[in-house]
Amino acid sequence: MKSEDALDELISRIPALESCKQEISLAAEAITSCFKSGGTLLACGNGGSCADADHMVGELMKSFEKKRSLPEALKKRLLTASPKRGAYLADQLQAALPAISLCSQSSLTTAISNDMDAALVFAQQVAGYGRKGDVLLAISTSGNSQNVVDAAITAKAKEMIVVGVTGQEGGKLHSYSDITIRVPAESTARVQEYHLPVYHALCRIIENRLF
Repeated sequence: MKSEDALDELISRIPALESCKQEISLAAEAITSCFKSGGTLLACGNGGSCADADHMVGELMKSFEKKRSLPEALKKRLLTASPKRGAYLADQLQAALPAISLCSQSSLTTAISNDMDAALVFAQQVAGYGRKGDVLLAISTSGNSQNVVDAAITAKAKEMIVVGVTGQEGGKLHSYSDITIRVPAESTARVQEYHLPVYHALCRIIENRLF
């Protein structure tokens, strides 16, 4: 499926997301460019959005819908490192797109919350992991979650690209995002129901372009 077809298929299934079509396309382009240049995607959110951040990272770090063979150069190095086990690894491992969920590191996030300020749990990680040209996927149904907004501010200072994913108002996060995907809903549950197909469309488009 071509990238354009993947986006059209999303809109055909969920016509309400037509209002987000351009932003989804721009976000996919920004994330694809980041990966092509050797960059990393960082993702964060709270509650259901935390689970969404983990979910999207899981789709990027292994095959989503397409077969992703390792680069031949890496296969050869695996065989050199261990002729027997390396052959198995070369056959079984999948090409990954480097992505990190800032929600998944419980020891670090609890240390930041206890020793510093709970609102800084994502910003501190962006300060540590983020590099110029990387992408922050900042998810907040309201767009006003302070820890997500602070992560976006820090990402801007690190010269990263910020992709905000919010409800229709966008909140404070919109002001700090280079691209904001604002789904047409206000209630938390309805916003999150729209977010999931958006993430899958992004993963599908990115994978189609890179593999």
